[in-house]
Amino acid sequence: MTTPIQTNALQITPTALQMMRELLAPYDLAQGYGLRIYIAGRSCSGFHYGMAIDNQARGEDSTIEVEGIKILVDEISIQSMLGTTIDYIDDERGNGFLMDNPNSLPECSCGGGNCECSEN
Repeated sequence: MTTPIQTNALQITPTALQMMRELLAPYDLAQGYGLRIYIAGRSCSGFHYGMAIDNQARGEDSTIEVEGIKILVDEISIQSMLGTTIDYIDDERGNGFLMDNPNSLPECSCGGGNCECSEN
């Protein structure tokens, strides 16, 4: 991983930033389009994230601009994402954005500590 670009809330690697640029290329950035990142849920392995292209910032959103790319994060998600490094991988694991979130440790979210989520 190359040196991430630091913002007040997130760190973004140059590789991830380039992929964000490519995703947003078909959209008119002057019309306020950006990438919305949010926590979509949680499981025993930690947070699950969602991404969408959006041009409607909501009143409670945090708007982070990095080298001309706008990133929108809702009020609840940003609280759990502070300090997260966003990278993009394309290797034996697959390809896609990878979130390294220091606030998301694997744990049982099923309750009671007797997790059976991964047993089938």
